[in-house]
Amino acid sequence: MGIKDSDVVYEDNHYIAVNKRAGDLVHADITGDKTLEDMVKEYLVKKYNKPNDAFLGVVHRLDRPVSGLIILAKTSKGLDRMNRLFHDRTVEKTYLAVVRNRPEKMSGTLKNWLLRDRKKMVTKAYDREVKNGSFAQLDYKVLGEIDGYYLLQVNPLTGRTHQIRCQLAYMNCPIVGDNKYGYPRGSLRRSICLHSRSLSFLHPIKDEPMELIADLPRDGFWEKFNRLLK
Repeated sequence: MGIKDSDVVYEDNHYIAVNKRAGDLVHADITGDKTLEDMVKEYLVKKYNKPNDAFLGVVHRLDRPVSGLIILAKTSKGLDRMNRLFHDRTVEKTYLAVVRNRPEKMSGTLKNWLLRDRKKMVTKAYDREVKNGSFAQLDYKVLGEIDGYYLLQVNPLTGRTHQIRCQLAYMNCPIVGDNKYGYPRGSLRRSICLHSRSLSFLHPIKDEPMELIADLPRDGFWEKFNRLLK
């Protein structure tokens, strides 16, 4: 599948933000599957009738089974300045996660040291500093419960690989469908119930405050949680 107009959340001369489908690959890997980057390039070439390949820079990434908002740069100037915002942690990121276990506290801050196991491609969390580990922090709060599932709002304050998945699992709240991090069964759709909901930042070129929001997936499960967001 390619990118449609309805997938585009925001676009200007320097950036395009899309609502990524769970299962879409952001960067090329050993599977050789078509990437989101390729699909957005094709969309831009077709939309603007560009004779050559469109410039596109990936600013940040989402894991393949994660859905939601991702922003890409259409110019090298835009890429450099947005990279700086993410590096300086001035972009406020909000995710939504569905878990089956109710957190002990309705809101809180998780602080861990994360260590990446590159052979198994998983991240392990520790409650103390570990050699070669990276500090990770996120805030969460429970937005409500529907049919025995809990919707969490998650705001990561650092950007570590698999951070949200790993830290929620460490507090005994693995994300629904994420059997890599302890949920008892996986999803047949190569998806987990983690959604990149919004990005808030000061536009690095227009100098305007921005808040971009991605709708929840329409997959027969996520829709029920829309009423907790109103």
